[in-house]
Amino acid sequence: MSGTRVVSVGVLTGWGAGTAALPPDAGAAASGRAVIPMPRPALDGERFRRATRECLAGIVAVETMLRDGGIGRDVLRGPGTALVYVTAAAYGASNRAFIGAGSASPAPSGGGLAEERRGSVLPGALHFPYTAPSAVPAEVAIEFGLAGPYAILIGGAAAAVDALWQATLLLERGRCERALVLAVETFAECADLYARGRWLVGRPLVEAAACALLTPGALRARYGEAPSASRLETLARRRAGETFACAPLLALALAGDDRARGPVALTGAWRGRRAALTRAAS
Repeated sequence: MSGTRVVSVGVLTGWGAGTAALPPDAGAAASGRAVIPMPRPALDGERFRRATRECLAGIVAVETMLRDGGIGRDVLRGPGTALVYVTAAAYGASNRAFIGAGSASPAPSGGGLAEERRGSVLPGALHFPYTAPSAVPAEVAIEFGLAGPYAILIGGAAAAVDALWQATLLLERGRCERALVLAVETFAECADLYARGRWLVGRPLVEAAACALLTPGALRARYGEAPSASRLETLARRRAGETFACAPLLALALAGDDRARGPVALTGAWRGRRAALTRAAS
């Protein structure tokens, strides 16, 4: 089997764009805030007017990856590009919006849901398509013309390591020419729910979106489980905060030139399981 190469990693977080925006210590920088949100990305076009924040963040993460890597959009178009999407929380906000829009309470004045309820549209009908985890990768696929293999993984950082492995297998087996691994996590709309289960997740919760582009290359990957966190997992958590499925991609971005030198050990934990992916020269 051939190896792979990480061409570019695009990163957005509640701290800003890129790894340079990450503070040295996320806990200290949060100053007691439980959630560090990302602003709603501003994208032109009617198709984006009702799109959720997480869908827009996914698109901007891909755009950031392309810009940072000096890559043209047309490279991604067509059946040669696979997309592996992973998230634990990003569809929670849209589900909550759907439930809220379908309630019997009066619509608020001054736009918002009131504007969406005009005419014969049933309450919540405009929110329903976004309640599926497939909403984010679907919007990304439409925007960039992706038509290759496609997978969705639900879970936190361990699932993101799984996603990188799945992308590696697609490339090594010749199923695609390049693979995008995309993760998006949003928390603000469900902040009260996380507050109830605060002992289950770390703090601060930092909204994030990240995308890595993999192509055939010289590095071979070894996949399995790990008893403890790698240096990069610890670094990403300290600098970014709790980002769920985005954490391994943030770690990959923080690795920087380590990707060229190797080996790079990525780990991610979720619900008592820690997955590991080591990339090194053959």
